[in-house]
Amino acid sequence: MGLSDTALAIDAGNSKTDVALVAADGTVLGAARGGGFQPQRTGAGQAVAGLGPLLAEAAARAGHTGPVRVGHVQACLANADLPVEEERLTTEIEAHGWGRTVTVANDTFALLRAGLPDEGEPAGVAVVCGAGINCAGLAPGGRTARFPAIGRLSGDWGGGGHLASEALWWAARADDGRGVPTELAHALPAHFGLPGMPALIEALHLGTVDEGRQYEITPLLFAVAAAGDAVARALVARQAEEVVTMASVALARLDLLESPVPVVLGGGVLAARHPLLHDRVVELLSERAPKAVPVVVTARPVLGAALLGLDRASAPAPAYARLRSHFA
Repeated sequence: MGLSDTALAIDAGNSKTDVALVAADGTVLGAARGGGFQPQRTGAGQAVAGLGPLLAEAAARAGHTGPVRVGHVQACLANADLPVEEERLTTEIEAHGWGRTVTVANDTFALLRAGLPDEGEPAGVAVVCGAGINCAGLAPGGRTARFPAIGRLSGDWGGGGHLASEALWWAARADDGRGVPTELAHALPAHFGLPGMPALIEALHLGTVDEGRQYEITPLLFAVAAAGDAVARALVARQAEEVVTMASVALARLDLLESPVPVVLGGGVLAARHPLLHDRVVELLSERAPKAVPVVVTARPVLGAALLGLDRASAPAPAYARLRSHFA
């Protein structure tokens, strides 16, 4: 089976990676999922090489044997935050020879494309709030708006990892008397089966509780907030503020504040539609960008990468419908 007219769609996030081989008619021939994509830790070469086994798995599911070479590789990658990072990752992917052509973009553009209509000139803004937080926008004519999104260094606040860290900080201070009381001081250690915050702090510091399990704290934070805890509710409100600030700034840069365009919301934190967060985001958007249309995307973001592949091939309308149906 040949793959010369096939697109390889890659969505590689901090916590998971999806690849899909997509035919020109929108049929998903094979797909695979793996772990996170973190070139800032492993180096670009090792991170890209890690995509190889996933591509081989997807190709096998498509009934293909032997080396994989597709028509186009559309890679939407976490941590491709700066132009120089996009260039390095493009070079690394090209070196593997997986496709005749390669396009690399930040993974926020996959979310954006997934939430945009398939007809007409694309325009809108996307905010992804998953392990981290990022925002990207697109205006008619192809102008884009982006943020470096490399953490506190670039002025960011929020995402699952940051929320977990904040919850731990407030819980620790509540427990030892330096901060205001919060139910987080009891709920967090109880979640890990520990008697109190000193035990949880020690377990995280010494590695008895794996550092990666801190992401379990984020949904717990929302549960405590929903029960009325003032500290937890303040953190959720701050997250909503940050989401809408990024979106409204991107809209302003693109001269779209007065336009009825989608504001696409995605990533694990936003896709969960926690009422306190979601309702506040919608409320703030209605104040700052009253014509914007909030759209929550729960489909895997690899859909957006695949749609970008179809765009490049000028695929017919039925191909888009078929592809979206697969990921529905």
